[in-house]
Amino acid sequence: MSNILSNLRNTVIAGIVLTILMVVIVTGVTGGGFDMGGHAYSTFIMRWLHVLSGVMWIGLLWYFNFVQIPNMPNIPDEQKPAIGKVIAPAALWWFRWAAMATIVTGLLLAWMNGYIADALSLGAMDGFAVDKSLAIGIGMWLGIIMWFNVWFVIWPNQKKALGIVDADAETKAASARTAMLFSRTNTMLSIPMLYAMVSAQNLF
Repeated sequence: MSNILSNLRNTVIAGIVLTILMVVIVTGVTGGGFDMGGHAYSTFIMRWLHVLSGVMWIGLLWYFNFVQIPNMPNIPDEQKPAIGKVIAPAALWWFRWAAMATIVTGLLLAWMNGYIADALSLGAMDGFAVDKSLAIGIGMWLGIIMWFNVWFVIWPNQKKALGIVDADAETKAASARTAMLFSRTNTMLSIPMLYAMVSAQNLF
C-alpha cells in the first residue's frame, strides 16, 4: 500500500481502478446495468470529467486565496523563494490546465446534451422563459470569464511576478498585485458560478 500512496501517479491510477471496481460491484449487487456505448453514459462520463476538472481548478483557486496569499506575510523572507520558485509554478500549472479542462468538458457536455446555444444565449432563444437555460448559461458565462482571467491575466502577470519571464522589480510588484486582484475576482465569481451550476441541475 505504501508503494501506491507514496507515488502520486500510482495513487491516481489506484483511484481509477477503485472507481471501476465500485461500478462493477454496485452493478452486480443491484442487478442493474448500463449501456456503456449509449448517449446517456457518454454524457455522464463527460459530466464526471467536468466535475473532476472543476474540483481541481476551484480547489487550487481557493488554496491560493484562502491559504497561500494570506499566509505569505507570515513566511520568513529567506523561505519565500521556495514558494515562488517551486510551489507556485507547479500549482499554477495544474491551476491553468484544470481551468482549460473544465471549460472544454463543460462546453462539450452542453453540446452533447443539446443546450449549448440556449445556455450561451442565456435562454434568449426561448424568450428567457426557461429557468434552467438561464441558470446554466449564467454559470457558463461566469466560468468563461474566470477561465479568461486565468489564461490571459493571472498567468501572464504571475510569470512576471515569479521571474519566469524577465521583469524589473517595479513591474514584478505591479504584476503580482494584478494577478492577486484577478485571482480574488475569480474567487468572488466562483460562488455565484457554483450556485448557478448546481441550481440548474437540481432546482429546475
